[in-house]
Amino acid sequence: QVQLVESGGGLVQAGGSLRLSCAASGRTSSDLVMGWFRQAPGKERTFVAAIYSYGRTHLVDAVKGRFTISRDNAKNTVYLQMNSLKPDDTAVYYCAANNRNLLYYYDYWGPGAQVTVSS
Repeated sequence: QVQLVESGGGLVQAGGSLRLSCAASGRTSSDLVMGWFRQAPGKERTFVAAIYSYGRTHLVDAVKGRFTISRDNAKNTVYLQMNSLKPDDTAVYYCAANNRNLLYYYDYWGPGAQVTVSS
């Protein structure tokens, strides 16, 4: 089992920045694919970004150029740097992980962190 805990959420004005962190514990390994999803009020949870163990990243078009995903394997931590935030980015952000080298399907989930962007 892998346990994930997000931190760094909060309230920010449009145009501002936040950095989310996700610390992994338990049966962790540098082979884990780490991802971020978000769920806005009344909407389904959607994929935002992912990073493979060797550093390759994927981000959805809506956040490209504004968000950056990175990881520190020594700390078993993944980060989501969010810049130029928009009210549409308001959501609960979830960290996820899988050890099957998959991009969109995850086995482990954190409890979520609220990000609220005011206009």
